Amino acid sequence: MTNLTPGTGKCAVIGYGSWATAIVKVLSERGIEVRWYIRNPDVLESLRTTGRNCKYLRDVKFDISRLVLSDDINATVAEADTVVLAVPSAFLKVFLQPLEVPLRDKFVISAVKGIIPDEYQTVIDYVTQRYGLNEERTGIITGPSHAEEVGREGLSYLTAVCPDERRAHEFGAMFATDYIRLSYSTDMHGVEYAAIVKNIYAIAVGFAVGLGYGDNFLAVLISNCAMEMSNFLNHCFPGERNTRSSAYLGDLLVTCYSTYSRNRRLGLLIGHGCSVKSALNEMTMIAEGYYAADCIRHTHLGNHVSTPIADTVYEVLYHGASVREKMKELTSKLI
Repeated sequence: MTNLTPGTGKCAVIGYGSWATAIVKVLSERGIEVRWYIRNPDVLESLRTTGRNCKYLRDVKFDISRLVLSDDINATVAEADTVVLAVPSAFLKVFLQPLEVPLRDKFVISAVKGIIPDEYQTVIDYVTQRYGLNEERTGIITGPSHAEEVGREGLSYLTAVCPDERRAHEFGAMFATDYIRLSYSTDMHGVEYAAIVKNIYAIAVGFAVGLGYGDNFLAVLISNCAMEMSNFLNHCFPGERNTRSSAYLGDLLVTCYSTYSRNRRLGLLIGHGCSVKSALNEMTMIAEGYYAADCIRHTHLGNHVSTPIADTVYEVLYHGASVREKMKELTSKLI
């Protein structure tokens, strides 16, 4: 195993959506050599000819002389020292399927806030087990950071997470700009699961808004979401953490309140009367909370931790329960 210093040398970014595009903008402007794997031929051609992603964050203009664009994942990863995964979790296995280049000599960063649906695994658990990675060679970049605002250089706060705090600082430096502030953590499981469950809670908030509940109720609902998330993390993954910090509470708040939130929008459509199937079809981007609701229910039933809000979302999404009735039941369980 090489003595890898993450954040140095060449970086591969896997994905071409809004968050991947924002990450490439940040890294390339930091002077890092970015190799960008893009499966979509239209996006690849658009970037090569205009310097813009024709589907996501179209206002961001790239200096393509700083980028190595490719539709060959093996060529992209082979020359990289650091690999950033920025693909919706539902598609991550498909994106990585052609990969033959070993990852075990790379430093792999997950920028994904979701679960591998049919594996019921977090991204870090999946890549460490599937590709023989030591967890010490993985990191997470997370926080309340909608890609649209990062693309416009709105002030954002990210958290770099790694079992080795020194390495968290090293790869976190890749993302430090005038408009991105960094904090650091070693709480791999807590931070990753917080980024997963907050998507479930944003769907619940969307339910409430769609059903016409007012701001007073939303404040109570979201404060209960924060308590439920904290209880879940501390029960399932005991350890030192401050769930009021931005990687936990901040990410929860922005996902619940922001009009950019895909998960809130999914809940909103269902609250307005759409069936789950039609609401999913209406979505133009993946709502990670849909898969997260099933995963949390599937993997943590034996932990005996109370999650009435997550349970409400699961019952509506997967058992066809009435959103109006389930939300009415939930109102008696909040404090």
